[in-house]
Amino acid sequence: MSATPRGVRRRAGSVALGDLLRREASAERAAAAGGGERPAVAAGQAGRAKKGEDLALLKPACERRPGAPSTSFSAFALFDGHNGSAAAVYAKEHLLGNVLGCVPADLSGDEWLAALPRALVAGFVKTDKDFQTKAHSSGTTVTLVIIDGSVVTVASVGDSRCVLEAEGSIYYLSADHRFDASEEEVGRVTECGGEVGRLNVVGGAEIGPLRCWPGGLCLSRSIGDQDVGEFIIPVPYVKQMKLSNSGGRLIIASDGVWDALTAEMAFSCARGLSPEAAADQIVKEAVASKGLRDDTTCIVIDIIPPKKPKSTIESPKTPGKGLGLLKSFFLRKTLSDSLSVADKDNYPEPDLVEEVFEDGCPFLSRRLNSEYPVRNMFKLFACAICQIDLGSGQGVSIHEGLSKPGKLRPWDGPFLCHSCQEKKEAMEGKRHSRESSSRNSGSSE
Repeated sequence: MSATPRGVRRRAGSVALGDLLRREASAERAAAAGGGERPAVAAGQAGRAKKGEDLALLKPACERRPGAPSTSFSAFALFDGHNGSAAAVYAKEHLLGNVLGCVPADLSGDEWLAALPRALVAGFVKTDKDFQTKAHSSGTTVTLVIIDGSVVTVASVGDSRCVLEAEGSIYYLSADHRFDASEEEVGRVTECGGEVGRLNVVGGAEIGPLRCWPGGLCLSRSIGDQDVGEFIIPVPYVKQMKLSNSGGRLIIASDGVWDALTAEMAFSCARGLSPEAAADQIVKEAVASKGLRDDTTCIVIDIIPPKKPKSTIESPKTPGKGLGLLKSFFLRKTLSDSLSVADKDNYPEPDLVEEVFEDGCPFLSRRLNSEYPVRNMFKLFACAICQIDLGSGQGVSIHEGLSKPGKLRPWDGPFLCHSCQEKKEAMEGKRHSRESSSRNSGSSE
């Protein structure tokens, strides 16, 4: 799913994230000796309510292991509910904990970042699976941002968006899961048993956006929405990027903002303002442009780097030699050419790494599988989604039933419990675990 976002420049040269993190650690040690520290995070939120179904999560100071500052990170999320706020409320209360529960607490920093994309997939699916036992018909978009030092990881379902401005360019860190935006998602849902089309009115005319029937939902991915059908999936698009020593600004906003403003307009109208004032200004601009036709919510996050230390950082290693743990795990790594020659000689910290990790595939057999050595970061005999321990003969390999398994065998892990295997099959259209019921077509997202 993934063309290069607008505003992203392809740059010559490459470097692995493992090397970047090691160099960053060296810089942090040098900075600590001179009183420096990791990048600071400042955030602000603003919103105007129409239905009261938007919720935000701002946790700038979290620790993977309580009492261990070295495991600190920040988490921010936006939940745009529809058909009620129950799904948004539930996801706000449980999603982050479910994600963290899928990652062993004793991982090193680079191991944690390598494990995070898979943990986000498992955490999203677990949150959806658990919520659907509550028998609510509501649903929610989710855009979850985790910031660890200068590494930003974003997971998203639905049409709320996260955008980044850094080094004079704008980067799109989330996917738009509206049917109108993706022929691939239309094809996936149709193959799984859903019907996608526009609303029919008297005389046979079709109006409005593409929707999934029954239910009339215009999103192909969300948390909740059990009455539409489980082929409307909670498997998130995940993107991970590493910022430069110049930091950057993130905007997370619901469609009430993006239906009125482009990313360029949002950054421009708030430039020079504090995060709180910037979020408020973006909401004001959106409402002034389109009126308050929907809940309109915005979170602005500034990643503020410490003062650049006088450092004796090692020269970059030749790509392909000694890349360490993350060599084979991340997809594309890029070294900027924007630093001056003198800066490169004295401070070879890379400018920006584009698409360190990116995956929007809807299939759990791909998203939960990990090549060595990342697979060793997870418990072998536990469900990869709900984390319950599996006894002998209780687990089902995520590779079972693959038409072209290649070197994989049905007894290779990761494994799912039978309940999560049923969820996986339902999302793939192989099993309808509950009857779908129609909604009022005017009440959907």
